[in-house]
Amino acid sequence: MVEVTKEIVIHAPIEVCFDAARDVGLHPQTVWPRTRERTLPGGRLQGLMEKNEIVVFEAVHFGVRQQLTSLVEELDRPCFFVDRMQKGAFRHMMHRHEFERCEEGTLVRDILEFASPFGPAGRLFDALVLRRYMLAFIDYRQRQLKVVVEKKYAADGQRRHGGAFSH
Repeated sequence: MVEVTKEIVIHAPIEVCFDAARDVGLHPQTVWPRTRERTLPGGRLQGLMEKNEIVVFEAVHFGVRQQLTSLVEELDRPCFFVDRMQKGAFRHMMHRHEFERCEEGTLVRDILEFASPFGPAGRLFDALVLRRYMLAFIDYRQRQLKVVVEKKYAADGQRRHGGAFSH
């Protein structure tokens, strides 16, 4: 199993960052455009993910259209939530989203654990290719989330955020 961790500081309150990170409609707007990610029926399609909810994503990775069904197993607003793959291309995938107040706003930390199928060949692929790919994917998403959150927070006159970002 491989674990990657990435952190970023977002200049907005913790509650705003937490809600933006679990906004299903915002997620496709904050990942690589080339993946053509979208949500599918069978789970939440819009709004904020809650504990015990499922989300079904479809995206193109490595030239292959894939579906990933994820369940929000834990949620403690505004500190963290954990989603785990229920169905998809990985043998195992867990994504822990953590949020901490800091002087500049909010420290956002993504911890992603994953393992490919196919035994030794999958472990080699994870080490040589997938670890770097997933770290770049998380890095891009964090930077895009930062732009959206900071822009929205500034546009709202730094008022308390009152809902989903993806309206």
